[in-house]
Amino acid sequence: MQLFDELKTLGQKHIKANKQAQQNLPSGVWLACPKCQQSVYHKDLGRYFTCPNCDYGFRIASRDRVEWLTDSFTEMDQDIETADPLDFPDYGKKIAAAKRKTDLNDSILTGVAKIGSQEFCLGIMDPNFIMGSMGTVTGEKVTRLFEYATEHQQAVVLFTASGGARMQEGIFSLMQMSKVSSAVKAHSQAGLFYLSVITDPTTGGVTASFAMQGDIILSEPHALIGFAGKRVIEQTMHQKIPENLQDADNILQHGFIDAIVKRPDEKATIEWLLEMNQGKAGELSS
Repeated sequence: MQLFDELKTLGQKHIKANKQAQQNLPSGVWLACPKCQQSVYHKDLGRYFTCPNCDYGFRIASRDRVEWLTDSFTEMDQDIETADPLDFPDYGKKIAAAKRKTDLNDSILTGVAKIGSQEFCLGIMDPNFIMGSMGTVTGEKVTRLFEYATEHQQAVVLFTASGGARMQEGIFSLMQMSKVSSAVKAHSQAGLFYLSVITDPTTGGVTASFAMQGDIILSEPHALIGFAGKRVIEQTMHQKIPENLQDADNILQHGFIDAIVKRPDEKATIEWLLEMNQGKAGELSS
């Protein structure tokens, strides 16, 4: 048996050495870009956490985005908590773990922000909180954000990142789509500007509602944008779909979004759009 266990070739020894080196390597030092498949040293991602090869924006925490996007930010509605309406098994534990991980009460951070001289209402969905899923608290916070913006005559900028409605809250999570949509409509009817910025991934009920209701809709490079997932579509249609079907580039070509903007350019782009569209939402929507 010893003959079979012994490493006889240089290649075999090299493989074993590589595996041992990987085990000793701290987690997160090298990351594989999910879009171009290139291995990226973590420091090369920079402050924007983007792939230097294809500009894909890795998933980041909402508070990390606030740091480089805004000049000031005041959080709102951080004390709202879900009531676990269906008493779903272990849901309370999952919520508690997500809170500890993200320092958020639910899957979106909301507040009033400033970029330069432009003050606006800002919402940022966090993919680290149960994959940015939309529950009752998520919908309530987005609704309150739009209501506050309407009352104070301010624009809304909303970054989306979501796996869709939260299954642990059933129909209550789906009802958030209509509730938020009503608040978005009231904001638009008041002649106020809404900018939607789609990040990877944005799917399900969020795509089917407020993510695609902006006066202008931007996306980060290579963001996955869709309603149903690739596997569900293929199982339903009984045929393969193109790999790039839900990629931002393809979505742009078919007119569902207005532009793709790289993360380093987002701050300046948002400030310019806010300046250009003060009080012009009615014109854009008509």
